[in-house]
Amino acid sequence: MSTLKAVRGTRDLLPPETALWNRVEATARAVFARYGFGEIRTPVFEDTQLFVRGVGEETDVVSKEMYTWEDRARAASEKAQSLTLRPENTAGVVRSYIEHKMGDTGMLQKLFYIGPQFRRERPQRGRYRQFWQIGAEVLGPQSSGAESALRDAEVLEMLAALLDELGIPRASEENGGKGWRLALNSVGSSTDRPRYIAALRVALEPVKATMCADCQRRADTNPLRVLDCKVPEDQPIIETLPKIAEYLDEASTAHFAAVREALDACGVAYVLEPRLVRGLDYYTRTTFEFTVALGLGTQNALLGGGRYDGLSEMLGGPRAPGIGFAIGEDRLILTLQALAEAGSIAIDESKLDAYIAPMGAGQNAAALALAKELRASGLTVEVGDGSFRLKKSFELADKLARRIVILGEDEVATATATVKTFSTGEQVKLERGSLSDLLRS
Repeated sequence: MSTLKAVRGTRDLLPPETALWNRVEATARAVFARYGFGEIRTPVFEDTQLFVRGVGEETDVVSKEMYTWEDRARAASEKAQSLTLRPENTAGVVRSYIEHKMGDTGMLQKLFYIGPQFRRERPQRGRYRQFWQIGAEVLGPQSSGAESALRDAEVLEMLAALLDELGIPRASEENGGKGWRLALNSVGSSTDRPRYIAALRVALEPVKATMCADCQRRADTNPLRVLDCKVPEDQPIIETLPKIAEYLDEASTAHFAAVREALDACGVAYVLEPRLVRGLDYYTRTTFEFTVALGLGTQNALLGGGRYDGLSEMLGGPRAPGIGFAIGEDRLILTLQALAEAGSIAIDESKLDAYIAPMGAGQNAAALALAKELRASGLTVEVGDGSFRLKKSFELADKLARRIVILGEDEVATATATVKTFSTGEQVKLERGSLSDLLRS
């Protein structure tokens, strides 16, 4: 019988690595809370039409990468329904905003999420078919200020603060550019876009036959996606195409200028990237991407997002301008690990406070009772087994904990404990009442 393994493109996350994942998520939650965000949890599968209408039928996500199935009716009164594992979470958050009439409060909604997404793409370093995202969305009725350039700048400043707090440096001459870099662009409004797409079609017509198969298809179905192409041979052609900045109307130009002005005021560095359109159809105006030149290879995007002022209407809801982002948590972890290997940051791999070693099976019950008492006081404790030899107990304790607590017949009878601190080699015998204070020190 063959051994069962995790499906290709998925993997198990195991201790101690999961401690780093928990630290990243706890840091994100703490930073988001400071900016007034609350957590939202949406289903991991949705009606397929949510992504077809919201993400875009001609995007690679919808046309190639979604996990979709027909959910068969279980009774004569039910209808079959096409369902899809969520490939991204913005559409689901906006669907929830509409369904629960969150706009009726008149308040700006600031929501974050942490959870798995699913895309059937070619697995590569930092990219999996089940992958984790940390994301946030800011949306609400126009009267709430959701359309303001201030919201765009605040989200970007928050992301800069999060990366700083995680220990990822900003790119600079001192570190050889091996830190985070923010690329910024505006893809215009729903009225700017048709003019630009028309110009792209004209420019692509004489050259599309020389481009990759995907670009040939996109040139007809969705020319904006051509700018997303990563095929090296197509880049010289893409560089000659019209730039969207030349097609922005006065309102979009002013909005983008206001975003940059606010970022300058906050000291958040950025570079303008006229080809940055992102891969989903719902983006309008501000789009952005944070890249990092360490740990991710040539595909160096760490996170990205943008404004989506018309998405709520596309999904049948009220007008609700919004902006959001998604961080590839898998890729963020790789970046932190690469920084740790380079000696740029330290990843805390804290040991337990104590390992209790009962000397003989007769002390097992007393060891467990002591562990219960210490854990109740907030200490982290592991319990050995009385059948272990003393040498084995010391070896295990040294791997797991800062101190070993030896519990023999004498210690149990006299309500004492023998404690050795591994970092100093010091060994003491003390009364049980003083034990927790020592273990905290």
